[in-house]
Amino acid sequence: MDRVKEFSWRKSSRCTNESNCVELAQLHPETLGVRDTKRGINGPVLAFSRDEFATFLKTIKEDGLDLR
Repeated sequence: MDRVKEFSWRKSSRCTNESNCVELAQLHPETLGVRDTKRGINGPVLAFSRDEFATFLKTIKEDGLDLR
């Protein structure tokens, strides 16, 4: 994904400071990209379909992930 820099990235509204954030971008009409700002613009990007991302958010909101 060499074109990652071209996309319009938005920081999460839960961002605590400039370097501790999650950013989202629409990579394609049905694909969202997620990256960690600590890794910079050349860091890895996770790509999710819209359905996958919706399921991921729903699971988080329902406290369905054991992150400990």
